[in-house]
Amino acid sequence: MTAASPAANSAATQRFSVVVVGAGPAGLTVGSILRAAGVDCLVLETGTRAFIERRPRAGVIEEWAVRGLERRGLARTLLERAQTHTECEFRFAGERYRFAYTELTGSHHYIYPQQFLVTDLVREYADVRGGEIRFGVRDVRLHGLESGRPSVSYLCPDSGERCVVDAGFVAGCDGARGVTRTALPPGRARVARHDYGLGWLALLAEAPPSCDCVVFGMHPRGFAGHMARSPEVTRYYLQCPPGDDPENWPHERVWAQLRERLGAAGAPPLKEGRLIERRVLDMHNYVVEPMAFGRLFLAGDAAHLTAPIAAKGLNLALHDAFLLGDGLVAALTKGDDTGLSGYSATCLARVWDYQEFSQWLSGLYHGTASGDPYRAGAALARLRRLFDSPVAARAFAEQYLGCRTTG
Repeated sequence: MTAASPAANSAATQRFSVVVVGAGPAGLTVGSILRAAGVDCLVLETGTRAFIERRPRAGVIEEWAVRGLERRGLARTLLERAQTHTECEFRFAGERYRFAYTELTGSHHYIYPQQFLVTDLVREYADVRGGEIRFGVRDVRLHGLESGRPSVSYLCPDSGERCVVDAGFVAGCDGARGVTRTALPPGRARVARHDYGLGWLALLAEAPPSCDCVVFGMHPRGFAGHMARSPEVTRYYLQCPPGDDPENWPHERVWAQLRERLGAAGAPPLKEGRLIERRVLDMHNYVVEPMAFGRLFLAGDAAHLTAPIAAKGLNLALHDAFLLGDGLVAALTKGDDTGLSGYSATCLARVWDYQEFSQWLSGLYHGTASGDPYRAGAALARLRRLFDSPVAARAFAEQYLGCRTTG
């Protein structure tokens, strides 16, 4: 919740036009857009720089999002290092089916691990554009959001003193577990939530990719996914019960299940390696409406969470950041509030489109393992339609790539 005014004995108050809470892709993109326009801003981050630059996260970036970064001078290293993917592969009923989405849409995916993007964005914001950023802060609190003079306070990691920063605007980009979403007063925002009732065991393997594209395995034992992260590291997913303990998945069991669920006629054997990450993700989504309250604007996972089922979370965060950064620049340099006044509604249109696709895709991925013959049969019919109907194939490709989105 919004905290009371900071204590009178706190350190001297500073002033920034924008305070950004959270140094993830959304917060750093907003900050970089502001600095490019000469707007003063401060980014507050609870983690260290080393931590956020090494934390493994999503790696699938839609082409429109990369073009949006490129137009804002934020994609040079990405374009030099990222892989491009033009196809994916579905494996079900013991067979392999290649899906050439670039042939259908002219668009493709970029594969670039999120920690690499964060590293690029920190460097651009702090080292190149001279933006202020403070790492390792604690107990961040928001004050006076409904007034024309909001402020943010935090405990300094070095002195332990509470520092106070006056802000023209606050950008809440601190993720699903951050403080900015909880600063919304009760009754002033609606949180719509959907639980899928299943989990994914998220794995990083110190092993080269076993296929030249993303692979989705639909199997009666559960969904499995294969996604390249680099020439040396591969991301895998295994459907599991929600709340499962990663310790229930030793090395031998993981690879046995991956071989079974991704097995198909003519498929090359998996390239196995040491598992360097094992964690269980409970599949759920939520959406906060509206995404703006007074001088606070939420972006990324602080405003909406999309389970990795459709690989949309990073892309939505960048979409929010483009709109919020541009809207703040217009308001602060031109006195034009149009972008900020329409920010929530514009973002939510895209958010709900991606939420719906995630729910649809869950039926495709998990139906065969549901234990329900009707759901399993419907899922297989949906899969076959992608390869029998050009209209269905193109519609899926457009949603999978976010082709209707502009950045």
